[in-house]
Amino acid sequence: MSFGIVKTFEDKIAEYFGSKYAVAVDCCTNGLELSLRYTNADKIIVPKQTYLSVPMLSNKLNIEREFIDDEWEDYYYITNNIVDAAVLWKQDSYIPNTLMVLSFQFKKHLNLGRGGAILTDDIDAWYTLKGMSYDGREPESEEPWANQDINTIGYHYYMTPETAYTGVQKLSNVDFQNKEVKKWSYKDYPVLTEFNIFKNG
Repeated sequence: MSFGIVKTFEDKIAEYFGSKYAVAVDCCTNGLELSLRYTNADKIIVPKQTYLSVPMLSNKLNIEREFIDDEWEDYYYITNNIVDAAVLWKQDSYIPNTLMVLSFQFKKHLNLGRGGAILTDDIDAWYTLKGMSYDGREPESEEPWANQDINTIGYHYYMTPETAYTGVQKLSNVDFQNKEVKKWSYKDYPVLTEFNIFKNG
């Protein structure tokens, strides 16, 4: 199976959400990490009630973290232009001029077992993030990586063709298209600041 199916999946996701581009990744958390690295963020703002891997990114990237009370629904900002939209599933909901990160984990609306995507309307962001997601390789190049002049640090966070194929099949399924969409919010998560690992901020 070729990586062409990943591009097909990215195009379908971008079309559904209304962004110009999408970068498929192996999970939402890694999509957020790539976005933070790309923008050289030095701080993340995290709701007290969300998934625990999000605040852990501050430790991984050695950046500042601030917990806030936020009664969010569907999505929230972790910087002024990075949006954690892991639980969002709504047509034409892309927020312009942001890096909006989706999840396709097994509990999410589009259940692929694992996976995510970064939505953007910026061609330069797409180009760099695509390379970063796959070991710095030239996006869409047919040249083997050993013949490329790699000039971007990469992180091996790409979506596999097998996962993308499942996504394309599900997106084409009439039952999936017509299913009722659950609304997610802060209420679906515990208060992270009560966990020992986060008690000191």
